[in-house]
Amino acid sequence: MSTAVLSAGSNLGDRLGHLAGVVEGFSAGSDRVLAVSPVYVTPPWGPVAQDDFYNITLIVAGDRDGLSWLRRGAELEAAADRRREVRWGPRTLDVDVVAVRDDEGNPLFSATEELILPHPRAHERGFVLIPWLAADPAAVLDRPDGSTAVADLVAALGPDERAGIDILDTEVPWARGPVR
Repeated sequence: MSTAVLSAGSNLGDRLGHLAGVVEGFSAGSDRVLAVSPVYVTPPWGPVAQDDFYNITLIVAGDRDGLSWLRRGAELEAAADRRREVRWGPRTLDVDVVAVRDDEGNPLFSATEELILPHPRAHERGFVLIPWLAADPAAVLDRPDGSTAVADLVAALGPDERAGIDILDTEVPWARGPVR
């Protein structure tokens, strides 16, 4: 059993529908969704001009390791017809594994070609940290060099990284949170 923090985003097609599919997809079988942040509208990151993203963070639990969470996210991306044509380009769905803890609450670290845990840029990305904090106000990002409260990471974000990140003013039936 492990607990994972997942970041999901969409800026093509039915953005809310794609995010709902992630929540449903991680609620299937033995997986459980413990919390889902509100939907945030976030500007795209990187050099490619494109529409804003809708982003959520999910806290999930199940009989998976980090690589299995990543592969399940890739299955959901494929179901949403995700195409990897341009790095940092528009996409129907993007699911990233941000962090994973084992059944005893110990952080899992990985530095393979397929999976880096924690996500290597999570600590500096507002579109990851702000929804994560909403889903789990007590969240901590563990890295091999130490642990930092997500609230402190959010407070340290520069104005450029916070700019344009807003809660979507729409109720979604699948929002669950925060973790208690």
